[in-house]
Amino acid sequence: MVRDIRAFDDSRAAAVFLAPTLAVLVLFLYYPSFETFRLSLYETLLLGQQTTFVGLDNFVTLATSPEYHNSLFVSFAFAAVVVVGSLTIALFVAYQLYRVDKWRSIYLVAAIWPYALPPAVAATVLLFLLHPNLGVITHYIEMIPGVEFDWFTNGPLAFGVLAVVAIWKQLGYNIVFLLAALHNVPESLAETSRLDGVGSLTMLREVYVPLISPTLGFLVVMDTIYAFFATFPLVDLMTSGGPNGATNLLIFKLYRDAFEFNSLGLASAESIVLFGIVSILMLAQLKLTGEYAHYGA
Repeated sequence: MVRDIRAFDDSRAAAVFLAPTLAVLVLFLYYPSFETFRLSLYETLLLGQQTTFVGLDNFVTLATSPEYHNSLFVSFAFAAVVVVGSLTIALFVAYQLYRVDKWRSIYLVAAIWPYALPPAVAATVLLFLLHPNLGVITHYIEMIPGVEFDWFTNGPLAFGVLAVVAIWKQLGYNIVFLLAALHNVPESLAETSRLDGVGSLTMLREVYVPLISPTLGFLVVMDTIYAFFATFPLVDLMTSGGPNGATNLLIFKLYRDAFEFNSLGLASAESIVLFGIVSILMLAQLKLTGEYAHYGA
């Protein structure tokens, strides 16, 4: 039976259907974006109740601020460590889960459960476990001769602890996607490689990684967004940007300037710069993914 298929051409009905979505976008995306840009041109006091037009002075302040330069450097270094670390570890774990047959579901749940934790809960738990004076993990680390794990006062150590926690939190997300991608690789390719005597790690590098490169490209983008934006609760609850600005990421500095120092204009300028940085990184990563990722014949 052939059905009568006609194009939908009722513009009024289409407008009615689209109206709720457009209203949400305007109210929660476009209007806040416009207000952010507008506020970036003002010096504000009392959470925006008093404003003075200053043009691009807020952006000039950021360009000449050593503290902001430090936050830029810390944020880029942190994002690089988190993206590379989380993807490398997740790829290895996903590959081991892919190869195992017995109790795979139990191992998978154990691997991904940290991602299910709310970031604030994860930060609180890890702060307790890694506390320099009270932490259980810290106790065993400091049993190593000559090791002092006081990351409350050691900037590089605090940066490392925060990066490890951020990687641990993101592993489950990456593992789910990578495991799904590995299951889509034809078994015949892996079987041929085994017959040729290729080792498991070599097979991962030479066979699986090229074939799952689109998924890896997607995860690079998502992990970059995560590192720049979604790690705010970890910084806020574990280090508060310290010590000495060693973990003062851009997203945390933006928050402090807005809500602790009541400088909404400066924070709005920081928000625009951060959005621009991440957008450029996303475009570059998507372009590289399009050029080098393997999408099949």
